[in-house]
Amino acid sequence: MAEPVKYAVIIERYDTGYGAYVPDLPGCGATGKTDTEVRERIRTAIEVHLRSMREDGDPIPEPHSIAATVEVAA
Repeated sequence: MAEPVKYAVIIERYDTGYGAYVPDLPGCGATGKTDTEVRERIRTAIEVHLRSMREDGDPIPEPHSIAATVEVAA
């Protein structure tokens, strides 16, 4: 079994729900009505995206993006 890999995921909140994407995996994204739902869906999207890349013989990108929250005075 392969070692787990951690990719940075960006989650954005909208009036109608949530969206998520993976900077290191172009084209990999998901939406959901709740934070929990979008997190579950992006995990599945990453798994499917990587499986598709392997099946196509494409190289799997190493994670290099880092997501952070920075606090500033408003």
